[in-house]
Amino acid sequence: MSTGLIIAIVIVAAVVVVAAVLAARSRSHGPHGLKQRFGPEYERAVAQHGGDTKAAEQELAERVQRHGDLHERPLEPAERERYAARWTTAQERFVDSPRESVTEIDRLLAEVAAARGFPAGAEFDDQIAALSVHHADHVDGYRRVHRAAQEPVDGAQQNQAGTEEMRTAMIEARSLFDDLVTSSAGETGRHRAGVGADTGGHPHLPWSADRSRPKES
Repeated sequence: MSTGLIIAIVIVAAVVVVAAVLAARSRSHGPHGLKQRFGPEYERAVAQHGGDTKAAEQELAERVQRHGDLHERPLEPAERERYAARWTTAQERFVDSPRESVTEIDRLLAEVAAARGFPAGAEFDDQIAALSVHHADHVDGYRRVHRAAQEPVDGAQQNQAGTEEMRTAMIEARSLFDDLVTSSAGETGRHRAGVGADTGGHPHLPWSADRSRPKES
């Protein structure tokens, strides 16, 4: 086989590989790929942009460009146990001090996400954006917890509606916490089969019917 023919074959093979990569990237960044990847975050982005799907898709594509290559660091068993213990302690505190409980959960989620390799919690918007790329199904619970923790207290005692909002936010945030603490690298968010099935001994069960207190599941 002549040298020229070998070179031609190599060039053709390289072109085919490049075309395949570009096609895959186009599918993942196109409207269908973004909607499939982001799920509820896609709908949320569209709503935030007043129904402008093009603007929403541009924002989501930019998130993927910034954070799509992020590699999550697996947690050591001791780290998982420590974080799980902190969640339990914060949750048990809810009945007496719901605001302090939610604030601790907000802080805990930021720390766990940073430990997994996401941007530090001090940069909340950037951390949320990165989490939405890899944990799109569950990130909104963290968003709600953070909002509840940041809201000013408008009286000496939290009203029932505010307490209920914090309780609901914590329930939703637990899904992200479980995902961050129990998932391994390469098995995250929408890319993990059976999300929520393996929760490291903490199955997703409803909290107590006593709606003033989140009961450890």
